[in-house]
Amino acid sequence: MEAQGISQESMAERLGVTQGAVGHWLNGKREPKLEMINRLLAELGAPALSINLPDTVQAPDAAPLSSQRLYRYPVISWVTAGGWAEAVEPYPPGYSDTYELTDYKAKGPAFWLEVRGDSMTASAGRSIPEGTLILVDSGIQPTPGKLVLAKLPESNEATFKKLVEDSGQLFLKPLNPAYPLITMRQDARLLGTIVRANLKL
Repeated sequence: MEAQGISQESMAERLGVTQGAVGHWLNGKREPKLEMINRLLAELGAPALSINLPDTVQAPDAAPLSSQRLYRYPVISWVTAGGWAEAVEPYPPGYSDTYELTDYKAKGPAFWLEVRGDSMTASAGRSIPEGTLILVDSGIQPTPGKLVLAKLPESNEATFKKLVEDSGQLFLKPLNPAYPLITMRQDARLLGTIVRANLKL
């Protein structure tokens, strides 16, 4: 907080708590819950704390889960994701009440989105149907061939497509052939690379 010039009052406002609560956490008088710790870390652009699970929660013949490091990232809306690049902070106050665990350690601020629509649903090969949770890592440079999250100038929301290149021009390609190729204009923004996709049953 000192390095980023964030006061206790400012942090309290972002987290929706009192300045006294933040002061107690910083001087060790009280210990915040893990969820609040990770919200504070997210405000600072730091990775979420890992969670060690007990050995009793494991599948037969599996490696002990206590040796696995898990990380929590917020599930945010497409509208929030679309405005993310313009925000001063990675996540605006009140950005999420929901978090998902993964063993993936992000290179930069990361968040989950639930896929909407069928533009990334394909009848063959890679397919990411509606309802899938995708993890976006803003710390990984989007490059051709990767699945990316982009913000188009004509939309307030983010869009999820495959980044492709042809003759030096970048395009956003849906996996569903029924949808058109989108030219990546200079005023469009790439918000991050998709690193995980979990289908919720």
